Amino acid sequence: MTVRPAAQDALKRSAAERAVRFVESGTAIGLGTGSTVRPLLELLAARLASRTLRGVVAVPTSEDTAHRCRALGIPLVSLDEYPELDLAIDGADEVDPRLNLIKGLGGALLREKLVALAARRFVVVVDESKRVRRLGTHAPVPVEVIPFGWSALLPFFEKLGASPALRRAEGGAPYVTDGGHYVVDCRFPRGIKDPGALARALARRPGIVEDGLFLRMAHVAVIAGAKGVRVLKR
Repeated sequence: MTVRPAAQDALKRSAAERAVRFVESGTAIGLGTGSTVRPLLELLAARLASRTLRGVVAVPTSEDTAHRCRALGIPLVSLDEYPELDLAIDGADEVDPRLNLIKGLGGALLREKLVALAARRFVVVVDESKRVRRLGTHAPVPVEVIPFGWSALLPFFEKLGASPALRRAEGGAPYVTDGGHYVVDCRFPRGIKDPGALARALARRPGIVEDGLFLRMAHVAVIAGAKGVRVLKR
């Protein structure tokens, strides 16, 4: 499905308006990264400023989100201070019918996964263009790798059926994550037949820090479409 940018922004706003309702006073929450989360940050900041919400602290999943939160006046804490979170809210690049996800096109997959795992409830916020029958249909799987010997991993990715490509920053240099790692985007031309098997294979390979497969992690999906906002539960 092709969604025009202005319409897509409106859908993201609608999804964020529904998702912010999951935030309760006196809770510690994780806040994701990317364009889908940005309107959520604005809505959350407005509720805190009006004291509709009180006593909320947040763990950001990236330096970009941390910077935006500080500018909006959202109180920040670290995952070391709050190793257990009440809630995490983040976007996704793909969502399948079982609420399995591909995440990480924004480059924050490692911190996003750590925060999602720390949360009692993980809510994913997307527009309807991110829904797929099979993961890998449209989005590649980002794989965060250590810079040392990254190219030696490419034949391994190819054996798994992927077409791997090192992510590049503007100017052509390798893209570097907040953790100082590279990202290899692995595209699967026919989608991913067995996401669980793929995740296990990636986890066993030295040099791989984390992958963008978020399987059986999301509890709720808030999906905005032309006919309104739907809330799906796993």
